[in-house]
Amino acid sequence: MDDKPLLTFDHVSLAFAGLRALDDVSFEVGPGELFAVIGPNGAGKTSIFNCLSGVYRPQQGSIVFDGRPIVGMRRHQIAGLGIARTFQNVELFQNLTVIDNLMLGRHHLMHTGVIRGGIWVGPARREEAAHRARVEHIVDFLEIETIRGSYVAALPYGLQKRVELARALAMEPKLLLLDEPVAGMNLEETEDMARFILDIKEELGVAQILVDHDMGVVMDIADRVLVLDFGRMISQGTPAVVQRDPAVIEAYLGVEELPASGTARG
Repeated sequence: MDDKPLLTFDHVSLAFAGLRALDDVSFEVGPGELFAVIGPNGAGKTSIFNCLSGVYRPQQGSIVFDGRPIVGMRRHQIAGLGIARTFQNVELFQNLTVIDNLMLGRHHLMHTGVIRGGIWVGPARREEAAHRARVEHIVDFLEIETIRGSYVAALPYGLQKRVELARALAMEPKLLLLDEPVAGMNLEETEDMARFILDIKEELGVAQILVDHDMGVVMDIADRVLVLDFGRMISQGTPAVVQRDPAVIEAYLGVEELPASGTARG
């Protein structure tokens, strides 16, 4: 792994009307690293994602992604730098097919103008063919070939979550923000999603920040873990270190140690 961090989140504080959502939070994510953020509800996990994607602007601290400060950038500019996000609640176009949703993820990578695109000749046709080829590769990678032409609204929840992951990958991100990717899934769906997250890391080399309440998944697949409580960092390190940290045990779980995972890696 490259020694230079892909992302530096440095002494960031965020407050709303006196409520401190993040209090002097710092961490780094290296290229290709799978970094997890955990904590009770209201700990500040989603606030980190909203700062990274440009939804919130922190009052203090700096965020540097791939060598560029991003605090104050517009959301589409941040996405253009290579940060993609999935959501806890599925945010797909329900009345479009799986392929159409994935093609929308390529929008910021398309260069053909409206007129040429409407005529659909020459460069426009070649560009669309290239984007469709990339989308088909993602379809194969996430094993959704059988539903590629299906309307999203007709798909079960677990497959919709996988399609949302596919759309994020279609953006060709350098950093993928995964917000509760296994929430609401059964055991088989959870194991499948964990496997795909690992494949994204190992085969595609995409760095990821994972937020999830499933401690089995987090402790099984994350390289490092940051633990928040009321917007403050209380622990950071490898899963083995974090799950035995007394501060984590007291503030987060109230049990002797975090549960060991049975989630399959392969």
